[in-house]
Amino acid sequence: MTFFFDLSSLLSLTSPVSLRLATPTDLPNLLALLAQVVPLMLAAGNRQWSADYPNEAVFRADMEAGHLWVAELEGQLAGFAALTHNHQDAEYAQADWDFAEPALVTHRLAVAPAAQGRGVAAALLAQAETLARQQGLRALRVDTNSENAATQQLFPKLGYRFAGEITLAFRPGLRFFCYEKRLA
Repeated sequence: MTFFFDLSSLLSLTSPVSLRLATPTDLPNLLALLAQVVPLMLAAGNRQWSADYPNEAVFRADMEAGHLWVAELEGQLAGFAALTHNHQDAEYAQADWDFAEPALVTHRLAVAPAAQGRGVAAALLAQAETLARQQGLRALRVDTNSENAATQQLFPKLGYRFAGEITLAFRPGLRFFCYEKRLA
């Protein structure tokens, strides 16, 4: 017997996290959140992001494509994620999944330090699942730096399976762990 469980509806009942598409007026807060997160990532040995990436141009491109989602807690920006339809560089073919199958891919997921542990990342990933279902997609994909212990714990808790390790040409010297969640 299969049960359909919509995590986003549970979150809306139990969490004060609200989600919406980002707008250009969010840019100062996005950059401020980024300025909080990147030094903490680097201090933890996680070099996935730097002072140069992501940046305002990346956020603007995500917004123009309708991909950048923001999460708010109590009216304050608490996190963001780019939720893209099948945006995967060729290197993603290294992972243990069907690269040719269209998927909803989460990129640039971040949560403000003060909001960590309050369901923000889970809410953004639930939004990815909602969008995938709306678009008729059966796969959700995400990758994280091999040094990002927090996301390596989070993704399996939310039903993602480890799908291997890849390298990306635009981030030389780094290893990335891939995760996939199949939708029924």
